[in-house]
Amino acid sequence: MRVIVAEDSALFREGIVRLLQDAGHEVVAAVGDAQALVDAVRGHRPDIAVIDVRMPPTMSDDGVQAARLLRRELPDFPMLLLSQHIETTNSVPLVSTGAFGYLLKDRVLHVDDFLSALARVAAGGSALDPEVVAALINAQNTQIARLSEREHDVLALVAEGHSNTAIAARLVIAERTVEAHMRSIFQKLNLPDSAESNRRILAVLTYLKSL
Repeated sequence: MRVIVAEDSALFREGIVRLLQDAGHEVVAAVGDAQALVDAVRGHRPDIAVIDVRMPPTMSDDGVQAARLLRRELPDFPMLLLSQHIETTNSVPLVSTGAFGYLLKDRVLHVDDFLSALARVAAGGSALDPEVVAALINAQNTQIARLSEREHDVLALVAEGHSNTAIAARLVIAERTVEAHMRSIFQKLNLPDSAESNRRILAVLTYLKSL
């Protein structure tokens, strides 16, 4: 496979590069910040990118934000987050799109496990560390808890397959009010409007997983 490695730690970056090359993969670029990652993917069009979460310029969640940007530009592009930290705000939408993995550096105990996860994500599958899964579920439950009682009622009816018109009739409110509740739900569940995913479906999935 043709791989891009995005990791700000020079020693760790070089270690991943050598590991991948020893396994027979071609590392087409190895970069140390989020913008360089985006530029490298646009320029090389690799088969997959291995991405650290915390990278320059802010050293917060630049890596996962770059991953979301790339997902919008290249919806099927495989990406594997490899980090010491768990980021949930921007990771939840990525998990739902497929061809995505999130592993924790300290919990990858065998090289073969890492290479197997890499191949699985490159083939369009997923590879998620159990601690990441638990954190994502907890984050979703927390987000659901932020909904008002009325927003909860609206989302429950959406999950049952009702249209906004039908929901308005069931709750005896205006359809415009239902639309306002849906906008608030999307905002509280951190589901911005984008071409990469269907927010209504993602909101329902978040609701169902919280039950």
